[in-house]
Amino acid sequence: MRARAWLALALLLGAGTAAAAASADAVLARGARDGKVPAWAIAVATPPGWTRDCCMYARAIGVDAVLYQGDWSGKPQRVMVLNVWPRQLPTLAAEVDADHRRYHQLDPAGRIARFALRHPTMRCDATVYQGSDHIDDVLAFCEPAQDSGIRLSWSMTLDADEPQRRALLDAFMQVVMASRYQRDGAAHAH
Repeated sequence: MRARAWLALALLLGAGTAAAAASADAVLARGARDGKVPAWAIAVATPPGWTRDCCMYARAIGVDAVLYQGDWSGKPQRVMVLNVWPRQLPTLAAEVDADHRRYHQLDPAGRIARFALRHPTMRCDATVYQGSDHIDDVLAFCEPAQDSGIRLSWSMTLDADEPQRRALLDAFMQVVMASRYQRDGAAHAH
């Protein structure tokens, strides 16, 4: 069952899901200028029924933004997490490889599947981690324009037997594919 779900994700990732451009009022997270890194904003169209949070729960767990359904539970399952950081490694592939090494250090028996992602405006790479603890993670690393100075990732944790897996993965891919980097002259620290 898990293999089929991840195969479906692979097909979805390879298909290059089309997404409408996010408007300026869809900004979910902002970052102030940081040395050579210009101020930035990440805009995204949020799927119906999902709550956007950049400031309360996201700040409490140390990330740039979260999307969740229903009430905030504090559990990582079924929460989409946005992280943005200044680019440090030379390539997106190096970033993904480093993440894979960290994962295998934490879970040597875990399985990793990597997929190219055809985002319309950014280079992206997706990974599915199948944990030996029966907790799975889907993670998409993206790299906006070279002069942005940042990289970003969207991630979501799912129980291996999650009954809503397909709908959650579809919503996750909508968010990833609709995410847009913007230079943001009005950005402030959040």
